[in-house]
Amino acid sequence: MLPSRLVRTRFPVKYASIHGFTPQPARPSRTLAAAFSTASATRLPVKPRRRWIRTGLQGMFLISLAFFIGMPALADIRTLTEPSSSLDDSNAFEIDMAGREIEEAINRHPLTLELRNNPSLLESRPHMRISPRLRGGNLTAGTLLGPGRVPVPPYVWTDANGQELVSISYLGKDLCGHPGIVHGGFLATMLDEGLAHCCFPALPTKAGMTASLNINYRSPAPAESLVVLRATTTKVDGRKAWVEGRIETLPQHGETPRVIADATALFISVNSPVTVFKGLTPT
Repeated sequence: MLPSRLVRTRFPVKYASIHGFTPQPARPSRTLAAAFSTASATRLPVKPRRRWIRTGLQGMFLISLAFFIGMPALADIRTLTEPSSSLDDSNAFEIDMAGREIEEAINRHPLTLELRNNPSLLESRPHMRISPRLRGGNLTAGTLLGPGRVPVPPYVWTDANGQELVSISYLGKDLCGHPGIVHGGFLATMLDEGLAHCCFPALPTKAGMTASLNINYRSPAPAESLVVLRATTTKVDGRKAWVEGRIETLPQHGETPRVIADATALFISVNSPVTVFKGLTPT
């Protein structure tokens, strides 16, 4: 049998019904109540939050950092989108003896002379103007350029308004899919890049990305031969530019050029040229 003190504590209702009194609810101690009242009376005023100031300063710092990091990349993409009348560049490639012979053949060809005599076209060699810092990771100015592939940087002629482009390239023996026939994927790369550079001067930011590219392959492209890429901008609407072009053989005297592939493409101007190189940092 439990002592009455434990019965009153553990079973107050039952104990009350037996002994005839009403149990009183437990009261908080005076010390605890006083502590709550004191804390309420002496509560400190809440200072206004100024987190937006810190957030604004952090945003300004990140914008400044991105600007200074993107400046070298912006300069590099400008070299691709803005033709230069000078072919002399400090970043020029080292071309071997076979490459020199190819350059001589291009320089004395009647089509080259005709293009150089056209006052509305500006001659350049964009791949030679890409800085060595970016060249190692560039497909057409790095990976595909060299002996056996594209031994000399292509010659390019464009107008100032982004309406016309003509380029002459040599396709080496190491670009083949089938023996002696240049791989269709490489031809697609040529068309993508050539048609893009044709319309870049007509875009708001002078740079863009490929939205669509449709190619028709007309005839095999023989390796170790010179080819011509021709492109024309057919329409420009705000940030969009439509271009059509083709790759054809470089004809010899009295020959008719043979179309290898033709294409149509849509390019969309990027918000800023730095966007194209936003993943790059200076070294």
